[in-house]
Amino acid sequence: MKRVVITGAGTINALGHNVADTLEAMREGRCGIGDLEFRDVDRLTIKIGGQVRGFEAEGHFNRQQMTLYDRFTQFTLVAAKEAIAQAGLIFHGELAARSGVVLGTAGGGVSTWDDNYRSVYEDGKNRVHPFVVPKLMNNAAASHVSMEYNLKGPTFTVSTACASSNHAMSMAFQMIRSGAALSMVTGGSESMLCFGGVKAWEGLRVMSKDACRPFSANRNGMVQGEGAGVFVFEEYEHARKRGAEILCEVVGCAMSSDAADIVMPSKQGAARAMAGALSDAGVPPSEVGYINAHGTGTAANDKTECAAVADVFGPHADKLMISSTKSMHGHLIGGTGAVELLACIMALRDGVIAPTIGYEEPDPECALDVVPNQAREAEVSVALSNAFAFGGLNAVMALRRI
Repeated sequence: MKRVVITGAGTINALGHNVADTLEAMREGRCGIGDLEFRDVDRLTIKIGGQVRGFEAEGHFNRQQMTLYDRFTQFTLVAAKEAIAQAGLIFHGELAARSGVVLGTAGGGVSTWDDNYRSVYEDGKNRVHPFVVPKLMNNAAASHVSMEYNLKGPTFTVSTACASSNHAMSMAFQMIRSGAALSMVTGGSESMLCFGGVKAWEGLRVMSKDACRPFSANRNGMVQGEGAGVFVFEEYEHARKRGAEILCEVVGCAMSSDAADIVMPSKQGAARAMAGALSDAGVPPSEVGYINAHGTGTAANDKTECAAVADVFGPHADKLMISSTKSMHGHLIGGTGAVELLACIMALRDGVIAPTIGYEEPDPECALDVVPNQAREAEVSVALSNAFAFGGLNAVMALRRI
């Protein structure tokens, strides 16, 4: 079994257009959630979100590319460029043949769907652009990354709602660990912040109208976000021999299905995924210092996740730090686990724990150390990243300082 390390990271989200700005915002406990700005927002009940602001696609892509790239693909390519540049890899020959792309997204080209439904049903047009299908398909971002960087190995997209990124990164990890690949570009992206995307989520009645307050007794729902997180996973010896900077090591992962309910979370399913990741990594619960929680800010998720942590970690649960950065950047749905992995890397490399902001009232059903409102300095050797999705699909990753 090969060791797997992370040698590059890139992102664009509501907190920043790159990793450095995002981590600075996390350290400061800055909130990227605000009033939504797009067409017909006045027709929505929910008018807030973690929207990427100040992003001009024209500054990154030419007109021909713009006809092919939905906003979720644009975000992916921006993040991938940063990650691959940091990794310092040039993909040709054997490396190109043994490197691929696995990305997560729940909705794919939602903005493209929305625009073209309007065109046909509202504007009465009988034609759409010939590139609508390749623009909106869920695998568009993965395909464009593979073409842009000559990645000729396994390339595909995972779509498992809010666990999409963690499932994708787990698959990339397993491919390298097994020897099937030397490196993988992996992570996820989402851009559902358009009229149709938000209107669909309104129907679930799980959205907050004012703020995301994970674990706080007065929490009243989740807040959508958008953006991408992309990483270069690489076989350890390959990275070491070329003198690459190693951000951290990926040491384990696990996936489980609740097999119970399409929307209500299960403590048992979440616990199996966390325990499985620890077992896969060969790490005892006592070594874990930080968990980046799924922490959506809904009543059901937060108490269920805390109960699962208590079950898995036992007496050590009281010594754990657990936080939800969704309070700052919103819930990126299929892209959320990728952006949240940055908080785990920051904890391991920099000894800084991102806070759960918006925390106002203790909840006896969430009686863990949720690092309320302010970042904290602490030495952490192992961190977990949780993702628990609608459909009862769970994916947890374990990372170690190196």
